[in-house]
Amino acid sequence: MTTSWRWEYRAYAPETERLAESLCTLGNGRFATRGSAPESTADGVHYPATYLAGCYDRLTSTVAGRTVSNEDMVRLPDWTALRYRCLPDDDVRPGDVPAGDASGDAPAGDASGDAPPGDWLGPDHPTLRHHRVSLDLRTGTLTRHMLFHDARGHRLGVTHTRLVHMGDPHLAAQRTVFRAYGWSGRIEVAAVLDGDVTNAGVDRYRALAGRHLVAHRAGVEAEGTAWLSCSTSASDVRIGLAVRTSVRPLAAADRASAVTATATATTQTSVVPIRRGRPVVVVKTAALFTSLDRPLADPVRRGIEHAGHAPDFPSLLASHRASWQRIWSEGELRTEGETGRILRLHAFHVLQTLSPHTADLDVGVPARGLHGEAYRGHVFWDELFVLPYLALHFPETARALLMYRYRRLPAARESARRAGAQGAMFPWQSGSSGTEETQRFHLNPRSGRWLPDHSHLQHHVGSAVAWNAWQYGLATGDTGFMHGPGAELLLHVAHFWAGAATWDAGLGRYRIRGVVGPDEYHDAYPDAAAPGIDDNAYTNVTAAWVLARALDLYGEIPAARRTELLAHLGLDADDLGSWEELSHRMYVPFHHEVISQFHGYGDLAEFDWDTYRARYRDIRRLDRILEAEGDTPNRYQASKQADTLMLGYLFRPAELARLFSRLGYALDDELWARTVAYYLRRTCHGSTLSSLVHGWVLARQQGPEAWRFSREALIGDVTDIQGGTTGEGIHLGAMAGTLDLVERGITGLDPGTDGLHIDPVPLTEIPGSAFSFSYLGHRDIRIRFRPGRLGIRVPPSPLGPVPLVLPGGRRERVAAGGERWFRLPAR
Repeated sequence: MTTSWRWEYRAYAPETERLAESLCTLGNGRFATRGSAPESTADGVHYPATYLAGCYDRLTSTVAGRTVSNEDMVRLPDWTALRYRCLPDDDVRPGDVPAGDASGDAPAGDASGDAPPGDWLGPDHPTLRHHRVSLDLRTGTLTRHMLFHDARGHRLGVTHTRLVHMGDPHLAAQRTVFRAYGWSGRIEVAAVLDGDVTNAGVDRYRALAGRHLVAHRAGVEAEGTAWLSCSTSASDVRIGLAVRTSVRPLAAADRASAVTATATATTQTSVVPIRRGRPVVVVKTAALFTSLDRPLADPVRRGIEHAGHAPDFPSLLASHRASWQRIWSEGELRTEGETGRILRLHAFHVLQTLSPHTADLDVGVPARGLHGEAYRGHVFWDELFVLPYLALHFPETARALLMYRYRRLPAARESARRAGAQGAMFPWQSGSSGTEETQRFHLNPRSGRWLPDHSHLQHHVGSAVAWNAWQYGLATGDTGFMHGPGAELLLHVAHFWAGAATWDAGLGRYRIRGVVGPDEYHDAYPDAAAPGIDDNAYTNVTAAWVLARALDLYGEIPAARRTELLAHLGLDADDLGSWEELSHRMYVPFHHEVISQFHGYGDLAEFDWDTYRARYRDIRRLDRILEAEGDTPNRYQASKQADTLMLGYLFRPAELARLFSRLGYALDDELWARTVAYYLRRTCHGSTLSSLVHGWVLARQQGPEAWRFSREALIGDVTDIQGGTTGEGIHLGAMAGTLDLVERGITGLDPGTDGLHIDPVPLTEIPGSAFSFSYLGHRDIRIRFRPGRLGIRVPPSPLGPVPLVLPGGRRERVAAGGERWFRLPAR
């Protein structure tokens, strides 16, 4: 299926085409185009789509008597569309047919499957004899080879090569080469720029309004560049897309190609002679501009000029490859075998969703990438699994993603005010404005019922924002950010938690009530009239951590800045004293000598796992199964994903023990091991992030099941483990998280205030790794991890040596321009 730098599909399979389209998406951090066949239109098999980072629009729908308002990432016009067919023969001369594919080396096939002459060809045509899709990860190009063979002896080879330019974030291009094997005649080629598109890529959203583009205009310039303009219906983002099409060879008599333009599309049709040894080459060069760009200008005019002046395809390909080479030098992770190949695919999709171009944009981390419409393109807490990797490889991009949150701090403060809270209450789902985009009702496709959605009670997203800011500061030493926007983020989230916590005199502890944790399955107590559960362990512990770190950061910043922050927050020194107490007295529930997922979790009924696995086999979405049966997971000790165990993902064992000690609880290895084992038996892994977290935690424990869960995280999207979800968009957090699993989890790389901590926990299945990273301004530090050995190379720099903290607290330094190898103790 794949080689070291290639991801391939060697046969056409309609049932998995959407999966292939997602995994073959090309992007540059600003926009991305799914890996669909140029011949296809949106139907039950194909879904051609292009998405622009940060381009959202809101529509209102009426479904089952309810009015539903949703903001969606908008599907843009299709610049890739190309139609072609063989015209009736003028002069057919049978001849030698090379034993090859569309590029000259695939089996010729037989002559069965004839179809009427003149049909538009494509992967679903009955004369298709060969089909191969190849994604080149090294160069960021997608190639599709096809061979058609009809009963008249016509063999037509078609090769599409596509790129979304990594150097110029406005450009994309597609070259199509047609080859005639054993015949001569003419082909008709229609290059289409199609703006008649709707958001319809997720089946369960089909009842909702999806026509976001309005005010279409289209035309073709005198020199042959087609253009299309439109805007989003509510957000009024103006979009200009221009496509320059060249056809070679094109006889002078045929140069007056037919051009048609409607309000929503343009079609440029050419009739071209073709014969053996004289291929026909069609190149579409697209330029995308919008009113979100700076400096502001007319998007259509800029698009026409940019497409018209763009270099030819070979030149674009060369510069595109050079840009990818630079990015791989900073972002690649090398490991061996199948694991290394999948990790490279994951890195590819992370880097083309959140590239260095993203640093210039006001966008967050879309949970499903720029690859599809699931989750409506919204930003969740998934950035918790993405930013650690970016902070170590592309710190400017990580900073920009944190600035997305900072710019929406006023919206988070207003959300808190409206809820009767204080500080900043970040939304569970964020889009363009930073207001809460979580639906209040969601559809269970298994039962067909619309149900209340209480996901907006997942206030732990604020702790994720604060944790990401803190990790960025540790990795970069960027005091300008940490004393500026970073301090405001941490202090406003801390202020929210200080107001959310209430004192319980009976417990002698502070409690946080009425929330939903990362588990998501438990959004209320059994038969309760109001939603929410109390004292979710993950929520409470991370809230205490935020309060402590906010105080630490406050103590570091200059006095004038402290005065300014207190004035903006409406606080005084006494209020900060209460934060100190809260950070020591937050309640953490326990039962049966394990940490409770939330207060009362141990009182819930045990779930009959064996019966349900036998009945349904796949029970990852246990919530939907139970609801369809008239039941609810609120009644059971059954979780969707890691919740309490997330604490082991965020904090290394020693740090977690210190955090619990600060709270007045003893947490030793035995208690943590019991807690891990307890929840492993009670989790159905309904989220792709669950296997990642379990693999991480078990790897740190050297647990025997560590690889099983790590592998599930690795292959989650590649095999579409959740059955159809990857075709709606990749799981960006899980992909980035697997990279982080190797770098921070297994290699043990962890930026700290006292140096770069490295504490490997090798897995037999991942015996070694190598990657470059950034730390405290040093770029391109090279680390090589091998069983029992660790090598660090620091490039020449005026920044001085890099301090290391190795296993057992051993302190070392590597001078700038130097390389050192260290022996590691056996574990």
